[in-house]
Amino acid sequence: MKLEQNDLSMLFSYTTLPDIFFSEYLTQAPGDYIKVYLYILFLSKYNKEIKLNDLSKKIALPLNTIQDAIKYWEENNALIKKGTGYIVNHLQEVELNKLYSPKITISKETVQNMEKDKSRSNAIESINSTFFQGIMSPSWYSDIDLWFKKYQFDEEVMIALFRYCFDKSALHRNYVKTVAEAWHNNNIKTFAELDEYYENQEKVKKIKKDICKKLGLTRTLTQYEEAYIEKWLQDYKYNFDIIEIALKKTTSKTNPNFDYIDKIITDWHERNLLNSEDVKKYLLEFKNKTKQVKQLEKKTNYQNYDQRNITDFESFYANS
Repeated sequence: MKLEQNDLSMLFSYTTLPDIFFSEYLTQAPGDYIKVYLYILFLSKYNKEIKLNDLSKKIALPLNTIQDAIKYWEENNALIKKGTGYIVNHLQEVELNKLYSPKITISKETVQNMEKDKSRSNAIESINSTFFQGIMSPSWYSDIDLWFKKYQFDEEVMIALFRYCFDKSALHRNYVKTVAEAWHNNNIKTFAELDEYYENQEKVKKIKKDICKKLGLTRTLTQYEEAYIEKWLQDYKYNFDIIEIALKKTTSKTNPNFDYIDKIITDWHERNLLNSEDVKKYLLEFKNKTKQVKQLEKKTNYQNYDQRNITDFESFYANS
């Protein structure tokens, strides 16, 4: 890899970075990738041949990390491959090229709308001052405007989005976008819907904790076990009182699992049992019917009586 040089002595020379590096690149790139970029930037002032293996030893990073880092900076146009070497691009020029076309669109379509919508403009400035200390990168403005259009968030939700990511110490573009997608997929547009979403999340969290307590589980639930619970709560619309009835059916089992519990609850759902009273009534009827069948068997001594429709779930309801 060939790197260009200037004539200054290393002792008196400086390696400078534009402010855009700190606002746009430093917060996004992994730490090792930043280390690679800074050292390449430093070496770019000296006309020497350097191999990737040598670079790996020099900055004490694995070769594959060096390769991944260079690919990352190429994809972000900070490095340009040329022949057997690389050119270190001007980051200000990269950002200017990014913003030039969007700015044309913004100036014709978006800015006019933002000027009419003062609350949206105020929300963006609030994000800038609260979470970026007033030095938010220009590209964030374009992203926020795009998210307003794409996700149809109101201003309070957009501010809440950045606050959530800020509190998670994850205020970088990919994470913010991931959270925004999750909220959008849960049909969140207004702050009231967001508040309801968080209430439901807290409810689900509490029920998961209660289920673990009832089953005597001290470990963390697996992803599949959590999926079962979310199905019972969100798809079946069942409350904990129904789930608790199913949990009681595990007392006769040595090692009850969530698949077993799910079969019970799914059976109730398929029978259109909507609440705990419906479930209790069904279990009582089942118990009485089973009792009648046993009495009939005892009376007639007919042991081959066809009970397939009755006994399929008899083991589930052993403790009714």
